[in-house]
Order: sequence, then structure tokens, then C-alpha cells
Amino acid sequence: MNKFRIIPVIDILNSQAVHAIKGEREKYKPLKSVLINDSDPIRIALKLKNEYLFNEFYIADLDAILQRKPNITILSKILDIPGVEVMIDPGIKTEKNVWNYFKLNLKSLILGLETLRDLKVVTECLELFDTNKIVVSIDMYNEVIKTNIKEFKNQDIIAIIRKIEDLGVVKIILLDLFKIGQKIGGISALYLKIREVFSGEILVGGGIKDIQDINEYRSNNFSGVLIGTALHDGSIKIEELRSFLKS
Repeated sequence: MNKFRIIPVIDILNSQAVHAIKGEREKYKPLKSVLINDSDPIRIALKLKNEYLFNEFYIADLDAILQRKPNITILSKILDIPGVEVMIDPGIKTEKNVWNYFKLNLKSLILGLETLRDLKVVTECLELFDTNKIVVSIDMYNEVIKTNIKEFKNQDIIAIIRKIEDLGVVKIILLDLFKIGQKIGGISALYLKIREVFSGEILVGGGIKDIQDINEYRSNNFSGVLIGTALHDGSIKIEELRSFLKS
């Protein structure tokens, strides 16, 4: 089994790191953190890497997702930090968008069901690039799928997961926008069912409350968690994370 991953989230809007909550993007405010008094994404990444020893980040480029200018310069500077790896969701819609990102040295490109126009984009990416670099984000709101893909609308999430795996996808993120920023905690029955039916890697984003939550995901054979609010408001202590990772 691969090493369990704890990945800090950097949500970027108007070229600043923001505090995301419930997917209500128009209400996002600049990030306030107990770890750093700054909302500059580059300085946040540097601080998390150099002082807190995180080396992998999940970046949601909301400027790109919301059809504004992608933050390529910011992304490039974060990627220039020695030892840093980045997985990014830039709101990919078509295969054409993909090439702009694979020119960069990304760990993973995220294809979000919320923004993809059709499944051919997934198939094309799997053919063109290493399958380990492609991650499909199962975007939900309160466990209801969010997507523009016609054949997935109003379809059972388990059936969607099986279809995604049949295409050759080996990595997914379960991302429930409703849970983001809320520290709801616990693992839902749906997530446990998905863990049963999907044989690849599963990361979980949204709702992570504390170190006990993280331990529960590891115990249930998930591949890792994305953490934001609970890290920046101090609910999850850096010392706890270090002890957890050593255990």
C-alpha cells in the first residue's frame, strides 16, 4: 500500500489564497491562518515547505475555474520551490486546456467532473499522459454529483465511479463542496462504499475536522486527505501531524 498522504490545500482567487467554505465562491475571503500572517500563495507554500515540512500541495486555481486568467506565474513560482510537488485543479474543460499545464512539471493534473464537458477529455488524457499523473475529482454537493457531463447527470455516484475506473482512471478525489470549510468530520457511508468498489487511490477533500478524522481515513484504507480549514485555524496541530506520520 502507498504511503498515506496529508496534503495542504491552497485555494487561489484573485491571485490570493482564500478561505473556501461550502463552495460559495463569491463569499471567499483572503486566508487567515495561525501558521502565517499572509495570503500570498507563494509565501504560504514556502512557509509550509520550509518550516512545516510539507512537500505536496493541492491547488485549486479558482481564477481559472471561474473563467478568469489562470495563475500560471504563481503556479510556476510554487513549482520552482525545491522539493515541492503540486497537484492542480484549473477547471479543465477540453483536451486543449490540458496542454497548457503539462508543459509544467506537475505531479498531477486534476480533471474535475464539475467543469469537464465530456468523458472524451478523460480518455484523451489517459492516452496522452502517464495515468498516474491524471486524477479525476468526483465533485459533489452534499453527496449529489456536480457535473456538465450529460451521461452522469442524475446518475448514481457508485455507477459513475465504476464508469470512471472502466476508462482506466487509477486515482480519484472525493470532493464535496458542501463540506469544504465546515469541519464536519467522520466518514460517510457513501465514501466507505466507494472505497469498496474503486480499486485505485482515493484522496478525500472537504470536512476534515481533526487528527482523529485523518486516522480514521487511514484505517479505512483511503490514500490521503486534503486539509485546509482545520490546519489554518489550529484544529490540527503540526506536532500532531508529525507524530501521526511517524506512527
